[in-house]
Amino acid sequence: MDRSKLRIIDRDMIKYIIVFFMFWGHLIAWLNIGDTPPDGLFADCPLWQRLFIELSLLTPPVMFFFVADGFKYTRSRKKYALRLLIFAVITQIPFYLLWYPFYGWWQTNVMFALFFGLLALCAWYSGLKLWQRILLVVLCVGATLAIASEWMFFGPATIFGLQVFREKPKARLIWYASVWTLYTLITTIPMLKDGFSPIEAEVTLVHIFDFAFAYFLMTVLYNGKKGKFPNFSKWFFYIFYPSHILLAVILKAILK
Repeated sequence: MDRSKLRIIDRDMIKYIIVFFMFWGHLIAWLNIGDTPPDGLFADCPLWQRLFIELSLLTPPVMFFFVADGFKYTRSRKKYALRLLIFAVITQIPFYLLWYPFYGWWQTNVMFALFFGLLALCAWYSGLKLWQRILLVVLCVGATLAIASEWMFFGPATIFGLQVFREKPKARLIWYASVWTLYTLITTIPMLKDGFSPIEAEVTLVHIFDFAFAYFLMTVLYNGKKGKFPNFSKWFFYIFYPSHILLAVILKAILK
């Protein structure tokens, strides 16, 4: 089969698809959080709500993919990194308001993982010696751990592998599958202590589907084109992320 016939979705359309699931999944999840830290399962939610919550996990791998993609195609990597850092700081304000009751102040949003993932690529493709480049990549990954960023290790690791193995499809798939298999194992093993409930099995299966379908979107359906309104879409996605967290903060305050 000619795989080029499957490449029918441009970059912006993919982003709008994952933003749809992210928005509703996040909103449902955040508005269902009570006064105790969430267990990530939201077992009391109806099935359709749980599916939206779990399908929101389509978003992180795709976000990481487009940072790797942006690294290759952006006109200025310095400006790209600066934009990510600025919006990471902006996003931290509503993120802090939403999550402080559960995690305290030592927790940062996923935009920092995107920023350090981009820095890791910049370090790797610099003219420095190999040991220096490896050290800088490790420091970038370590920084996400130090600031407790969302998707800390997994974000930079995914971004790094998707770009470094861009021209090696098999190695790229193995890298991606290894990173997200590790994530699945880390999140699944604690559940096995008290037995694996049907809801926990459901969550694990949806996670696997999310990560596999995200890769399918990125490598099979994506046609490499920007979209019809690239400038609007670029700023829309930057602004949307902190805005949808702020909306959750406002709605929680009203409903409470």
